[in-house]
Amino acid sequence: MIQIRGLEVAFARHRRDSEQPSTLLAVDGVNLDIYPGETLCVVGESGSGKTTTARAIGALVAPTAGSVQIDGVGVSTLRGRRLKEFRRRVQFVFQDPFESLNPRQRVREIVAEPLIVHRLAGNKKEVAARVIESLEECGLSPGEQFAGRYPHELSGGQRQRVSIAAATILGPKLLIADEPVSMLDVSVRAGIIQLLLKLRQAHQMALMFVTHDLSLAWAIGDRVAVMYAGRLLEIGTPEQVITAPAHPYTSALVSAIPEADPDLPLRPMNLVSDSVTVASREACCFRLRCPYAKPECASERPPLKDVGSEHQSACLRYLEIRGELPKMELRPLASDKR
Repeated sequence: MIQIRGLEVAFARHRRDSEQPSTLLAVDGVNLDIYPGETLCVVGESGSGKTTTARAIGALVAPTAGSVQIDGVGVSTLRGRRLKEFRRRVQFVFQDPFESLNPRQRVREIVAEPLIVHRLAGNKKEVAARVIESLEECGLSPGEQFAGRYPHELSGGQRQRVSIAAATILGPKLLIADEPVSMLDVSVRAGIIQLLLKLRQAHQMALMFVTHDLSLAWAIGDRVAVMYAGRLLEIGTPEQVITAPAHPYTSALVSAIPEADPDLPLRPMNLVSDSVTVASREACCFRLRCPYAKPECASERPPLKDVGSEHQSACLRYLEIRGELPKMELRPLASDKR
């Protein structure tokens, strides 16, 4: 449904006294496909380009190079009605529900606004009925009670449900959720995740889920894409990427996942440096932190290559080091020894 090829997004630096380049390349040559009805989890540390990639896919950020196509049509070429139709098909749920909602609007106005803008409802009664239906579908019941409230009168989880209701009321084909539970209490995260998965199935839409949490990607993802320094380093099923990583960076992320058994020793981090400097675009972006780096890693940019069925990795030395990469063994929870 969505095809991304050679996507690049650069931002200008405004500090004249800096010795760094005048532009910052936030997304660097990403190639990615999103299929109808799937849940694609994009993971990586802060600053890896996950959010910028998602915003470029949704036409909120203009790409510097490359293309984003939906059903074979380039998003950057869309104007007027065609761009408006695209925005109806691709909707966002942002990280902070309080900042993404208008504090001067009541809930009914927030959820109704997409219908009015896209002219998908008739009279006021029909709009009001659609709003109540969407609120109750998102777990805000009775809908009439929540419709008259302002965002500051809701809890964080309820505000996020309002954001989800406003996004899904249009029936999008792709919902991009950018860290939708990172600012919520642990007690309400599971409910929001279950709601997104239920809506994905009910509306037959694809879900692009941006997250730092590998365990969450393991639980809900159909595929997992790993990003670092604006590049896509590995992609595959959760079982492939998390239990048998094919890139040193992915294995480093996996090694940071805490074990549920306090008697097990901590896994060593698969890193040799904390530096995130990318010295050259024609080199491996992870080589300064990689314990397996060789001179050839500084002179050649590794492309994504097939390392298994629907499993790709961007590591020049994967075939040599695959036996050395730390893997995650799935263990049952320890029994109560008290």
